[in-house]
Amino acid sequence: MPKSSQNPHLGSTLESWLQEEGILEETRALATKKLIAYRLLDILKEENITQADLAKKLGTSKAAISRLLNPKNLSLTLITLLKVTQVLGKELKLTIE
Repeated sequence: MPKSSQNPHLGSTLESWLQEEGILEETRALATKKLIAYRLLDILKEENITQADLAKKLGTSKAAISRLLNPKNLSLTLITLLKVTQVLGKELKLTIE
């Protein structure tokens, strides 16, 4: 398509801008952690489980559970996530595409 017929107001995509700024991977990680944290919070609410109850079931502190449920805290390990989902009676499903 000739350049003159393209919309002059169109720029790069958000993804390409994030890549150019060097923050694409961090942004993806934060978005993923938000999804995990909010889903876990939903499950706790649905099951009427407090953070203190979950901490007791996992043999950890309430502070550790608060970090786990903090959408901005990226220090989540796969083993921790597996333990939490097992204690909650849920199945963890991951995909790589």
